[in-house]
Amino acid sequence: MNEYSFFLYLCTLKQNIMTKLQKSIDKRNALIKATIELVNNNGFHATPMSKIAKMANVSPATIYLYFENKQDLVNQTYLEVKTKYTDFVFNTYDENTSIKTGFELIWKRIAEFNINECEYSFFLTQCNNTPIIDEPSRQEGIKHLQPLLDLWKRGKDEGVIKPISDYILYAYSINPISSLMMAQKLGQFQLTKANTEEAFLTAWDSIKL
Repeated sequence: MNEYSFFLYLCTLKQNIMTKLQKSIDKRNALIKATIELVNNNGFHATPMSKIAKMANVSPATIYLYFENKQDLVNQTYLEVKTKYTDFVFNTYDENTSIKTGFELIWKRIAEFNINECEYSFFLTQCNNTPIIDEPSRQEGIKHLQPLLDLWKRGKDEGVIKPISDYILYAYSINPISSLMMAQKLGQFQLTKANTEEAFLTAWDSIKL
C-alpha cells in the first residue's frame, strides 16, 4: 500500500468511526426523547423499557448499551434535562447584580423556559414530585441551582431575603411557576406579560424581608 492509498484508508476509517459514533449518539438521544415523552404522557410506572425502545425505534437490548437499567435511564434523563434548564436560566445572570434584580432575572428566565420548553418543564415537575429519582442524582440536580442558592445566601447575609430554609424559599417562589404552567397546559390559565409580572412580584414578596 502506497502513501496515498494509506491516507485514503485512514480517511475512510475515520469517516466510518465518526458515522458509527453519530449513530450511537442518535440512538441515545432517541431513548432520552422517548423517555421524556412517555413519562409525560403515562407517568414513570406506566413507562416500561419495552415502550421506550419501541418509540425510540431500537431493540430493547440496545437500551442496555447506554444505560444500566430503567433507574439509570431515568436518572440520566433527569440530569440532562436539568442541565438544559439551568444553562438557559443562568445564561444571562450576573452574580454582581442586586438581590432583587438578580432574582427577577432568574425567576423570569425560569418562567420563559417553562413556556418555551414545556415538555422539559413537565418532565422536571414530575421528577421533583416522585421518589423515583435516586438521591445522588437529586443532589447533583440541586448543584445545578447553585447560582440561585448563592444569591439567596447573599440576600440573607444582607438582610434582604428571609433567613429560612432554601427548600421553603424554593417552594414559595419557584414551585408556583410549575403550577401556573400546568394550568396553562390544561387551558385553564394563560401566562401573559401582565400576570407574569404579578406572579413575579408575588414570588418576591413571599421571600423578601
